[in-house]
Amino acid sequence: MAFGVVATILILFIRQNRPDLARLLSIGVGLIIVIYVLNYLTMVVDIITDLALEAEIDTVFLRILLRVIGIAYLAEFGAQVCRDAGEGSIAVKIEFAGKILILIMAVPVLVAVLEGIINFIP
Repeated sequence: MAFGVVATILILFIRQNRPDLARLLSIGVGLIIVIYVLNYLTMVVDIITDLALEAEIDTVFLRILLRVIGIAYLAEFGAQVCRDAGEGSIAVKIEFAGKILILIMAVPVLVAVLEGIINFIP
């Protein structure tokens, strides 16, 4: 957080004289923050995977869940980068594409739920 605040203040000063450089710096700072947070994200994924294995949950569903979460975060990050660059229309399309990919990833889960319901009904 401190890195982001300091970078924002620096970017505000740079933006007055070099808006193009400020935009690049903003994107770079965003990438650095995401890369830093990815280390913690891998720890969380490992913990969730271990818990799922102990609970004997089918790992197919866990992989789908983790992929959906990854798509959501990547789409949001990509859209924010586009918005920062002044490309709001591209940001909207990235968000839409993310939602479509999530829908596609959810189909196996939906099929499994519907098969469970069909098997439950006599």
